[in-house]
Amino acid sequence: MSFGDPQNPYGQAPPPPQTPPGYGYPAAPPVPQQQAYGYPQQPGYPGYPGGMMMAPQMPGLMQTARVFLFIVGAVQVLAGLGWLFVAAVADDASDKTNDTFGDNFASDFGHAAAGIMVVIALLALGLAALSITLGARLSRGRQGVRITTMVYGILGALVGVLILASAADAGSSSAVVIALLWLVFGGIMAAAMMTRDGAAWFNRPRY
Repeated sequence: MSFGDPQNPYGQAPPPPQTPPGYGYPAAPPVPQQQAYGYPQQPGYPGYPGGMMMAPQMPGLMQTARVFLFIVGAVQVLAGLGWLFVAAVADDASDKTNDTFGDNFASDFGHAAAGIMVVIALLALGLAALSITLGARLSRGRQGVRITTMVYGILGALVGVLILASAADAGSSSAVVIALLWLVFGGIMAAAMMTRDGAAWFNRPRY
């Protein structure tokens, strides 16, 4: 005869002896069994023992491309704000030229230049929004994000080639450095999307 629950680490005390019926006082009612001590066992989780399933890790080259996208986006934001500031200065200078010297041609030229600078600033800010959005979407995006990032990187590398060719003719060392940065950044962005690991990342199952 055995007592207690085998799953309970502390066991269970046996019931007290009862007086047979017909002798002395009536038999005492049975004592209700106490619940097992301790917490109920938790269901297991898939994945590694004792933990949740590990989330898939983004490939290393794609993580580098993501960092480059954020860096490029930050530089484009600064460039856009800089062009807006220069456009505002040029517009104010055009107004002062017209008021002081009455030169309508110089004033109109200054306003046109300021307008071109505003367009360049808006283009830089738009590209900054695209760069930051692509960088943020690489972790959960699909094939559309992959293709857009690939094309974006290829175009950036082509811009770097054009800047490098112009810098070589002009003999500007700073332009050569900028061109090489564009080449490296654009090439890594495009290459990260073209690798087998990159394609597998965007084709992974989603839960």
